[in-house]
Amino acid sequence: MIIVGEQYGYKKPKALDKDISKHHPILNKQPYSKEFKQKKNKSVCFQIDYNKITDDYEFQTSYFVGVDWIVENELSIYIEPKVNKNNIEVSYLEMLLEALKETENLNHLDHLCEIYFDKPTITIDQKQDLLSPLLVVQYLHLLKRIVQKGLKKTYYPVVKNLNAKVKGKILVNATIKNNHTKSKILYSYCKYEEFGLNSIENKVLKKALLFSQKAIQNFRSVDTSALNSLFNYIQPAFIQVDNEVQVEELKTIKPNPLYKEYEQALKLAKLILKRYSYTISEINPTKIQTPPFWIDMSKLFELYVFAKLKQRFPEKNEVIYHKNINYLELDFLINSKRENIFMVVDAKYKPQYTDRKINKEDIRQVAGYARLKEVYDILKVDYNKNIDCLIIYPNLNEGNEDFVNINFTVNPLKKYVGFYKLDIKLPFSNKTI
Repeated sequence: MIIVGEQYGYKKPKALDKDISKHHPILNKQPYSKEFKQKKNKSVCFQIDYNKITDDYEFQTSYFVGVDWIVENELSIYIEPKVNKNNIEVSYLEMLLEALKETENLNHLDHLCEIYFDKPTITIDQKQDLLSPLLVVQYLHLLKRIVQKGLKKTYYPVVKNLNAKVKGKILVNATIKNNHTKSKILYSYCKYEEFGLNSIENKVLKKALLFSQKAIQNFRSVDTSALNSLFNYIQPAFIQVDNEVQVEELKTIKPNPLYKEYEQALKLAKLILKRYSYTISEINPTKIQTPPFWIDMSKLFELYVFAKLKQRFPEKNEVIYHKNINYLELDFLINSKRENIFMVVDAKYKPQYTDRKINKEDIRQVAGYARLKEVYDILKVDYNKNIDCLIIYPNLNEGNEDFVNINFTVNPLKKYVGFYKLDIKLPFSNKTI
C-alpha cells in the first residue's frame, strides 16, 4: 500500500518523499488516476504519472480521502486527511459531528462518500478505517431524528403456531409437517397481520444500530462519548423491535413520503450491514477488510461551514444552502434582514489560502454568482448595487472558532471591491506520522 496525504502535489505533481521503488514493477511506467463519479464536474481523487527523466512517479491528490486500488489485487493507495507540511491530521469525524448539530445538514449528506462494493476488499489497519465512523455518525444522527418524531407503526406479517385457535390464514403444509405428524392436533400455524413497531424497516434499523454499537467500541483515536450518548438515547425506542431480519425483505417495502428520514436511514443501514458482510463477528479491532471508498472533504467542509453560519443566522432562509440557479450551484446565500447582511458566500477547502492569495479562478467564480439576476431578486438588492462576496477557507493553526461575533468584511481583498475572505479553524487530531 502507498500512503499519501490529501492535496499532496495538488496541481503541481511531485514525487513522494519516501522510497516506493519496490512498487515500480507493478506500476510498470503507466499512468493511473481515479475520478469521484458523483461530482458534476470532473474531480480526480488521485493521479500518478511516470516521469521518464527522473525514472520516478509523480503524485497528485486533491480533496478526497480514502482507500482504493491502483492496480486491482496488487497495489492499493490510502489517502489520509493530512493537508500540510507539518502532517497535521484533520479530524474529519469531529467536523461531521459538529456539522450534524445543524439538523438541516441531514438533508445534504448525498455524495459525501462513494463506496465500491463491487471491487475486491482491501486490508487496512483499524486506525485507517475512515469509512465506518463516517457511516455510523450519519446513521446515529438520522436515527435520533426518527426517534424524536417517533418510530413508524405499520401492519406487518406474523407467523405463529397457535393453540386451539385460528387467526388469519392457516399454513396447511407447516401445520401438517410440524404439528399433525407430531400428534399436536390442536395447534395450527397461522399467518396474519399485526399493527405496531415490529416492521421490517424497524428491524433493519435495529440490526444496523447493534452493528453500530459494536463498531463504536473499536474506534481508535476518536472520542466516542458523544456517539455512546447518541446510542443510549436511541436504543430504548427499539426495545419492542426484533433484529432478526433479512435485508432482502426491504425490496417489498415502498417508501412513505411522510417518513422522509426512513429512506435515508435505511440506505445507511444497508451500507453499514454490507460493510461488515452482515456478520457482527466481522467487526475486528485490529485489521479490517474494507471496500474501496472515497470521502469528499470539500463537501464535508461545506457542511461544517453551513453549521457555523446557522449558529450566526438561525432564522429560516437567513442562510440558503446549495441554491441552483441557471445550472449553477451556489454554496451559500446570506439573506439577513435582521443584521442587514446580504452576501454570496463560497466555501473553499483550500488551507493554502491561510498564507497565499485567493486564486483568480475562485474570485471569478464567486463574482459570477453575485451577478446572477435571480440572486439579486432573492436578496432583494437593487440591480445598480454590487452584492458582496465572501470566500471561507480552513485554517489549521489559528482561525475563527465560529462566526457568531465576526465582522464578515474585516478582511477585504485589496484589488477588488466588495470581496472578502474569512478563515475558520478546523478540528485536528494530535496524531502525527
